[in-house]
Amino acid sequence: MAALMLPEEQCRAFEIGGTDQVSYGQIMQEYAWQCGLHRWMIPVPILTPRLSSLWLGLITPLYARIGRKLIDSMRNPTLVHDTSALTAFEIRPKGLREAIERALHHEDQEFALTSWCDALSSAGKPRSWGGTKFGTRLVDSRTVQVSVPPASAFAPIQRIGGLNGWYFANVLWWFRGAVDLLVGGVGLRRGRRDPHTLSAGDALDFWRVETFVPDHELGLVAEMKAPGRAWLHFEVEANSQGSVIRQTAIFDPAGLAGLLYWYMLYPVHRWISAECSTRLPLSQDGGQLFPRSGHDSQFP
Repeated sequence: MAALMLPEEQCRAFEIGGTDQVSYGQIMQEYAWQCGLHRWMIPVPILTPRLSSLWLGLITPLYARIGRKLIDSMRNPTLVHDTSALTAFEIRPKGLREAIERALHHEDQEFALTSWCDALSSAGKPRSWGGTKFGTRLVDSRTVQVSVPPASAFAPIQRIGGLNGWYFANVLWWFRGAVDLLVGGVGLRRGRRDPHTLSAGDALDFWRVETFVPDHELGLVAEMKAPGRAWLHFEVEANSQGSVIRQTAIFDPAGLAGLLYWYMLYPVHRWISAECSTRLPLSQDGGQLFPRSGHDSQFP
């Protein structure tokens, strides 16, 4: 856009680059460092762009055909030799570290704002064991219909954790907290600030309240030790039969260890989340159950 303001006699080709000169390996190492990943660079004697793209497609979310284009582009020179753009424009490029920080922040923000459930439902109900992949993230979501208004449906959701427990398999939740303490995590000892109300920023066992909209949404981000980042979301929407409760687990695995963690524990997580979503009590003492008109696990 700034180039539109240049006088016509200055029309020319400008070379634009960041403030750092780095190799592709250094770019990957910086990204890995910011994501908390440990990676080794192993040189190999012979690896064609085609073989590299197939390998890239196997171990990353990229399709092989996209990986091939990216790898093919590496043969083009990208170092800046003419720095006249710095005098012709007032714009100053970011450094590598700041650029990656910004990209990761925007990725999280865009994922939070994306209506991924609408995108999937428009193409039917995909079934895949282990959850549905969105880029590097794995998503497991399920819904249940209840014949009460949203305020009543949301009330027990905002009381989960702490002394109130998790409505199902409390022993397993306690065990996960104990394991977390053993490896240096926070465990379940923090409980919650108030047994009935929540607000954004509150600690909730080994979770942190990220978003809270009364009678509508509760978003938790995990603070337990795990090979990746995890979120747990609850949403309540009104409909003609009462309310629909959606429970969504999201996991962003950190490398192979994160994928093994997700898939090995997926049967247990699926069992617990399915039971929790169907055992939310209506009364504050946990005695009366919601009147239900069926359980719909929209996504595996």
